[in-house]
Amino acid sequence: MVQEVGRHVLGKEHQVRLAICCLLAQGHLLIEDLPGIGKTTLAKVLARILGLEFRRIQCTSDMLPGDILGVSIFDQKTGGFHFHPGPIFTQVLLADEINRSTPKTQSALLEAMEEYQVSLDGATHPLARPFWLLATQNPLEQAGVYPLPESQLDRFLFRITLGYPEREAERRLLARGGTGSSTALAGIRPLASARLVVQLQAIARRVHLSDTLIAYVQELLAFSRNSGQFAVGLSPRAGLALLAAAQAWALMASRDFVLPEDVQAVLPAVVGHRLRSADTLVEPGPEALRQAFAGVHVPA
Repeated sequence: MVQEVGRHVLGKEHQVRLAICCLLAQGHLLIEDLPGIGKTTLAKVLARILGLEFRRIQCTSDMLPGDILGVSIFDQKTGGFHFHPGPIFTQVLLADEINRSTPKTQSALLEAMEEYQVSLDGATHPLARPFWLLATQNPLEQAGVYPLPESQLDRFLFRITLGYPEREAERRLLARGGTGSSTALAGIRPLASARLVVQLQAIARRVHLSDTLIAYVQELLAFSRNSGQFAVGLSPRAGLALLAAAQAWALMASRDFVLPEDVQAVLPAVVGHRLRSADTLVEPGPEALRQAFAGVHVPA
């Protein structure tokens, strides 16, 4: 899957691995970067390769929660209301430029992301399995964006950035005239299915976590709270997210047990959007996070 995605998203193998790991860990993915970097192409290619139903919503400032969740419409024939599901009722939902929608619309996604259901007009509607939300957002310094609140950010297991392509990858991209066209995407053959993805998610949850490994993650949480480097430390939910991501990363390495290296591999993507530097109150970058947590003792 990584190789096939790499034919369309050039030079981003590590980010592709993180995206697939996020899905196997039953988490949602936030991709933050400048427009035109390839965020939408990555989401489309992943959905096709995984063999999952895909829908896309383009978030705007005038979008309402009903535009995503659906609405109940009165039926004159039956004298009752009939629910018309919105685009969220799919397997892979791309919320493009999510931070261009208002906080009210952003918050409409919280229940779906956490409980895999939508509650409207006193009725609960379950979502398909798997349900995977991929959201893209532009940097906050750009005009017309609403910052995602902490409660919304915390629902995303991973946040990744793609960055500018390396020179050789960019040259190949320019020579090919792009990789995200409908013609290019139509030739992608699925390498998985919804049933297989659900099975792999269940297997990832059974990857062994030793007491020593859990103690290591607990030390990472304690360091974030007590070191004085961060404004607010990591929550227990962040610890659970770190363990789930490490299990999926170990599974992708064909192991049925988690090593500290698995935790370190996913750490920046899991905690980067959950932490703020104590002195500047900005989110630390991946390298800064690795350096900060390098002082935590790694069990043998």
